[in-house]
Amino acid sequence: MFGGWMGNRTNRVQRTSPLAAVPTPENAGVLSCRVLDPVNEPVRNAEFAVSDTLGRKVVSGGTDPFGAFVTTVPAGEYRLAVSAEGFTPYRATATVGENALASLGDVTLQLAQPPELPAPGDWDIEPTHSSIGFTARHIGLARIHGRFNSFAGVVRIAEQMEQSAMHVVIDAASIDTNVRMRDDHLRSADFLDVERYPTLEFYGERFTHKGGSRWAVTGALSLHGVTRTVTLDTEYLGLGNGMGGERRAACRARTELHRDDFTVSWQTMLARGIAVVGPSIRVELDVQIVPRA
Repeated sequence: MFGGWMGNRTNRVQRTSPLAAVPTPENAGVLSCRVLDPVNEPVRNAEFAVSDTLGRKVVSGGTDPFGAFVTTVPAGEYRLAVSAEGFTPYRATATVGENALASLGDVTLQLAQPPELPAPGDWDIEPTHSSIGFTARHIGLARIHGRFNSFAGVVRIAEQMEQSAMHVVIDAASIDTNVRMRDDHLRSADFLDVERYPTLEFYGERFTHKGGSRWAVTGALSLHGVTRTVTLDTEYLGLGNGMGGERRAACRARTELHRDDFTVSWQTMLARGIAVVGPSIRVELDVQIVPRA
């Protein structure tokens, strides 16, 4: 894509190059490349990092919708790293001359080997090394961070991972935002109504591989007496061994809930002068599972 810039006719380069309108600083040059996948499709939003020979980051950014990355840097020697979800990182070196273009041309990323999946069977959520947290806005003010301190769950890993399932039960009364008065209010009938609805439950019944280590887990969330379909955007972190040598797997997941979907009306609460949290809540899970004994 940059072939026309490499000719010997300087005037022609200045007229046809899209960089001609961007003055190059003195003692600087231009570094560029285009990032493609194995079937020659552009990889948008790939991360591009340029460091000097001492390892100090000079510039970083992402590729555009066409997979291209172009930057101006001082003349010199550089190390480059290109990374994208689901691909093996690419590394190279380049020399950038004064008032010159150093083009890596087309860089093809190779698909990364996905992490080993857990063995089929029942795996229990290990609460000591897991957390279920949430973030909400305090009606246009500062963000509120909280968590649920008590929960349990099991993941049934199928021979085909896509046919796996999970069930998580959360103790609603264990909500904790580090402010006792606010927590008591969140447990009340104005919000979670824990006396009538003591638990939140999620039944995940569809696992969809999105490439690399990314999965979507879709299922039914029951909260405040209402059940809605929810999808967890999940990053599978792979397998490892615990301190006692036991096998365990880990993942991170997130989703966003809207309070009105679960009949918790924030407009009504505002009308009554109650300012608890805003209309949407971001939920984040950090989970480790261990084989059921």
